[in-house]
Amino acid sequence: MINETALVVFSGGQDSTTCLYWALKEFAHVRAITFIYGQKHVLEVELAEKIAKREGVEWEMMDVSFISKLSTGCSLTDTTLEIEEEKEEGKLCPSTFVPGRNMFFLSIAAVRARELGIRHIVTGVSQTDYSGYPDCRDAFIKSLNVTMNLAMDEQFVLHTPLMWIDKAQTWELADNLGVLDIIRRDTLTCYNGIPGDGCGHCPSCKLRREGLEKYLAMKENK
Repeated sequence: MINETALVVFSGGQDSTTCLYWALKEFAHVRAITFIYGQKHVLEVELAEKIAKREGVEWEMMDVSFISKLSTGCSLTDTTLEIEEEKEEGKLCPSTFVPGRNMFFLSIAAVRARELGIRHIVTGVSQTDYSGYPDCRDAFIKSLNVTMNLAMDEQFVLHTPLMWIDKAQTWELADNLGVLDIIRRDTLTCYNGIPGDGCGHCPSCKLRREGLEKYLAMKENK
């Protein structure tokens, strides 16, 4: 265990909640920060608070809704647009991509971490199951880590426990941490705002369900 504090960027979804429990095992102290950014599935914030309080994790929420006003055409933040079930052919990014989201989240988290005397920041991004979001890739994280350190003359370390594992392996990690049922029952990954197993139709629910089914099948065959 690292005898330091980690700040987890915590949405209340499957990935960040798994990372929260990973951090609780890896670090002596853990804090969490959750963002409201104009997302339709804002209920995730309430679930994040409940999980953090239950685990005795210091939690804070920041409203950064300006992010959703910087660009148009995002079905995750624009109430006039429906969540697409599949990415449109020919598009580099799905309609649920929020431009700059992780850049803003991690930069704000770093400023907050600096204020709190924390140098370890944990985020649940994954290049293996990144859904076409460019700001979930390892190259971006490494680049931003260097940039933040230069910008603030600090030695932040961005931890990405899920970067090179797929959803089935993420479920396996949750199981190994003893929190598979908590992740399945108490988190919100669904873009349509339905907790637990979600709506079953949006891209996030499909990825989550396929990963769970794959992991449970692997576990049964061991």
